[in-house]
Amino acid sequence: MINEAVLSNDKEFTSFIFNGYNIRFKTSPRLERYTKVVEWDHGYIVVMAKYEGCDEEEEYIDLIPILDNLYINAEEFLKPIQKVRIEYV
Repeated sequence: MINEAVLSNDKEFTSFIFNGYNIRFKTSPRLERYTKVVEWDHGYIVVMAKYEGCDEEEEYIDLIPILDNLYINAEEFLKPIQKVRIEYV
């Protein structure tokens, strides 16, 4: 079984969901949605994003400082994640 995390956004917040955690952090209010995960590299995500009034563009998310600020052991938390997918409910 693949250990998958889920990335999405709602208004001004991005959510990274894995293993019962919903890590939320502020993002641009112009972000409409994430469209594609290009690369997952142990805490670093390259993703395509659609912003209001703009074409789709590449965006970079580094989860390690976010996890550190939440006092979550980044190495332990990220180690089992094999894939990140985008999902909107």
